[in-house]
Parts: sequence; C-alpha cells; structure tokens
Amino acid sequence: MSDLILENIIKGKVLDVSMDRRAGSPTFGQPVSVALSEQNKTQLLIPRGFAHGFVALEDETVFAYKVDNYYSPVNDRGIAFDDPALNINWVVSKEALKLSAKDTQQLELAKAEVFDSEQDLYV
Repeated sequence: MSDLILENIIKGKVLDVSMDRRAGSPTFGQPVSVALSEQNKTQLLIPRGFAHGFVALEDETVFAYKVDNYYSPVNDRGIAFDDPALNINWVVSKEALKLSAKDTQQLELAKAEVFDSEQDLYV
C-alpha cells in the first residue's frame, strides 16, 4: 500500500487536498487544502491513513511525488471528491474537471472504509 506521500511542484500550480481517514482520530474527516506552486516551493507530506486528491490550477502543471511503497491495486482506496459532507472547494468547476473512471465511482466518506492505525489497514 502506498502510504507516505511527499509532493513537489516543478511547474505550475496545484490545489492539494488531504483528509484524515484514521478511525478514532480527533481530526477524522477534516480536509485540509494547500496551494502548491513553483513560486512558493511548498512541499506537502501526507501521512499514512490520509486520503489525498489534487487539481491542477494552471495548464501544463508538472509535479512529482514520492511514496514509501509500491502501488498496490488491491489496497487502493478512495473517497468521492464531491462528497457534500466534506465541503471541499476544489476551485475548478465540476464540469471542467477531468476525472478518471475510478474517481467517478468512489463512495462518500460515511460509506467508505476507514484506516485502522493499530492494524495498519483499511476496515
């Protein structure tokens, strides 16, 4: 499972959103949005048990990220980006987004699996 993510913007600008999916955490379900750009040179570290999504805010945006493990399709999880309970402002209109098939089929947080830190897996 890919767990720890470190992002770096090479060109352009991205709105990056992460959200705590750790069962029992005091910040569970609370999204955090950060603008990352080549100008501000801000990096973001997303810990294990957090959901992660992003939207490019400029054409030809290029960014790199590192993870602490190999990609595992069996362990891939997601949450509906437009879950009204999360109230995330993606800045870009829903109609302008280019979503993968996988991203259009995710469950709202209330119906999705959560991360169990003690077992180090989603339940």
